[in-house]
Amino acid sequence: MAFSSALFSPVSFTPNPTLNPTKPHRKSFTFAAIPPLSTATDVVSMAPTLDGTTVAVIGGGSVAALAAVLSLADPERRRKMQAEEVGGGDKEVVKEYFNNNGFQRWKKIYGDTDDVNKVQLDIRVGHSKTVENALKMLMDEGSLRGVTVCDAGCGTGSLAIPLAKEGAVVLASDISAAMVAEAQKQAEAELLKGKDEVSPAPVMPKFEVKDLESLDGKYDTVVCLDVLIHYPQSKADAMIAHLASLAKNRLILSFAPKTFYYDLLKRIGELFPGPSKATRAYLHAEADVERALQKVGWKIRKRALVTTQFYFAKLVEAVPA
Repeated sequence: MAFSSALFSPVSFTPNPTLNPTKPHRKSFTFAAIPPLSTATDVVSMAPTLDGTTVAVIGGGSVAALAAVLSLADPERRRKMQAEEVGGGDKEVVKEYFNNNGFQRWKKIYGDTDDVNKVQLDIRVGHSKTVENALKMLMDEGSLRGVTVCDAGCGTGSLAIPLAKEGAVVLASDISAAMVAEAQKQAEAELLKGKDEVSPAPVMPKFEVKDLESLDGKYDTVVCLDVLIHYPQSKADAMIAHLASLAKNRLILSFAPKTFYYDLLKRIGELFPGPSKATRAYLHAEADVERALQKVGWKIRKRALVTTQFYFAKLVEAVPA
């Protein structure tokens, strides 16, 4: 599943000429705000105006003044309004979004259509890199034939389908019925076509409409890409513990890393929400994710960082300690 939030737009910081009229004006400089890990819903929706639009926010580059500007934002109020409109909290907002406007937007980003702008294309590249890195981690241990994998938050099947091609037995789930239907459609098109010519034939993934909390069973490996962004750390700890309880051998997670720089960009982005509604975005410190794993007896064995201009993700592979 894609993970989206009311995040970033380019912000131009231009010196205020009235501060010191005797000195020549310095050139303005623009920060291209970088949305984390598929959290670019509003960037995507605003993309047609991104190239020609900058916002003069502050003069002189003062950190104190920047903090004052940020304090004017009220993203929490906007988020509460979103939740009230769908009659629930984060989960209901996510479900509503990815069954409607979000589905159409992210289906295009995850697909191969040329009908994407440069921001959407950049996010597509970033997500593809995350999937490639996850597949490499999975295949480093050898063949995946017969290995059971739970793809938790499967989106349109960008990981589940290649896993099936490698012979894995895949359960793929998503909170969005629209995403699951699209994943099923794409899997049938890719895996059943020429089935008689492939030996042995790939096993079709089993697709289910489920949230993470509803997942059960035991799997050799559990993979959860780009989903933790919907969970604040207090809830992410419990979700990491739940996913680990489903895995026998490996757990692979991706999340938007929380650093001072990325957190600042997120806060700036919340000053300029896009015209369409989106979901909340929660960044996670790698140390917090590692601590949550250690609490349930797991340790991180491999780490990777995926970054493009409009996408970034931390990928970790955990095993029983």
